[in-house]
Amino acid sequence: MHVTPPFPPGKLRRSAAAAAVTTLLLWASAGQADAVRQAPSGGDAPPAAGVAADVVNAYVYGYPLVLTQATRQLSTNVARPNAATLQAPVNRFATADNVPSPEFRTVVSPNVDTLYSSAWLDLKAGPVVLHVPDTRGRYYLMPILSAWTDVIASPGKRTTGTKAGDFAVTGPEWHGTLPAGVKRIKSPTDSAWIIGRTQLNGPADLPAVRALAAQYTLTPLSRYGRAYTPPAGRVDPSVPTTPPADRVARMDATAFFSRLASAMATNPAVPADAPMAATLKRLGISPGKPFDINAKGTATARALREAVTAGQQKIQKAVSGLGEDVNGWRVATDLGRYGTDYLRRAATAWQGLGANLPQDAVYPTVFTDSKGRQLTGERRYTLHFPPGRTPPANAFWSLTMYDQQGFLVPNALNRYEIGHTVKPRPNSDNSVDIYIQHDPPAAGKQANWLPAPTGPFNVMLRMYWPRQSVLAGTWTPPPVITASGPAAPDELARTGDDGVGFLAAGAALCLATGGALIVLARRHGTASRS
Repeated sequence: MHVTPPFPPGKLRRSAAAAAVTTLLLWASAGQADAVRQAPSGGDAPPAAGVAADVVNAYVYGYPLVLTQATRQLSTNVARPNAATLQAPVNRFATADNVPSPEFRTVVSPNVDTLYSSAWLDLKAGPVVLHVPDTRGRYYLMPILSAWTDVIASPGKRTTGTKAGDFAVTGPEWHGTLPAGVKRIKSPTDSAWIIGRTQLNGPADLPAVRALAAQYTLTPLSRYGRAYTPPAGRVDPSVPTTPPADRVARMDATAFFSRLASAMATNPAVPADAPMAATLKRLGISPGKPFDINAKGTATARALREAVTAGQQKIQKAVSGLGEDVNGWRVATDLGRYGTDYLRRAATAWQGLGANLPQDAVYPTVFTDSKGRQLTGERRYTLHFPPGRTPPANAFWSLTMYDQQGFLVPNALNRYEIGHTVKPRPNSDNSVDIYIQHDPPAAGKQANWLPAPTGPFNVMLRMYWPRQSVLAGTWTPPPVITASGPAAPDELARTGDDGVGFLAAGAALCLATGGALIVLARRHGTASRS
């Protein structure tokens, strides 16, 4: 898979549409080639202001659904699970089988704390039973997302404990009785996505986690309690390998709204969306019915065509508003469920498809020091946690170093994170200092050293199952303090280029994104996995 590095600081503003992340999951068109965008003809009547706003809102509303269905199509277009791409046939898991290293260049911001397990569910034929084994106290989570990207449930240590369990994921129209001991998770859509993560305590722990992840299974309810061998997937050789976000971005209004109408037939709007559903109907967009762009007149047709560009611009602009700047860190604690905040949902999907609930994971990211200057290996930094103020996580926390391109940094210690597998030593007063620099710190401090590259870098703080103080904002990550070093010639003040804020917002999602989180990337094929 082609991966394009992030842009240098001077290009950040004009490359906002290309910032941050893309997924290992690819998409193909549903039986038709992408159409070329249709420019309105000169004779079209201009749309009324209300209609113009409605069509843009319709695009924003439908974007996550069109994107998830696009992603699902290619991510399941394989005969058997693929650990490298996390692709698998419908109703089957694919689990990563290795720990990323600096040589790993498939996605940016790779996660060294967990192994991912991904599965796309098709519930039209009936419920699917998710089985999780007894993890014997090991942290894991299995967030289940609707086709609209809302997290509908999150089985795992936080919510259901670590004993073995069975969960029947049911579609919106299913009515029936479940076997004893099987808990129901009702999906509002017939398509759902599981993005599981299992705690990994370093490379030596890999065999144990592989063995555990192999016990995550999916079984049709009709075969529950009996021996079951999942069928091989069906591969469509005509499916192209263009990233899903690119494919959706290229759709003209007819293609986009046709796919939206088709997808809504099995992935309906929820009751709270009734006003938006009425708006869609007025525009000629009805679930399961063919979409005719000209059905409502030339003015509406022109507005629908123009909504593609206007809608994308509106979503992209909203990305920089995701999360908050706290002590130089970008922190997002309101993802995973969106209610009727359709713009926040679309912006999250645009930059980080598959975001976790903040109760499961929060991923602050820092690009600058306490004075707003780009972090660089030309300086030495200290991150100081006062006594009792290390990141408050019920599961675990870590700080991971990434170079300017978003990859792990080679170093003599083969150390890519600190806090989880590498436990920092506290000071005599129980405070903790993390030394972030390229050269080794003084003797006695190397246990708390997070090695940096020679050039620009960023650091991601992952907190799994964060405590309430994180969610409430009463605990915040401390600023990164510069110890010494000359000024870097190309550094940017935090207020000097709004592209830095955009990139930081995207990185913060990579991680709630987690996802990602497997997360979808914009435009240039750069992927991120958090």
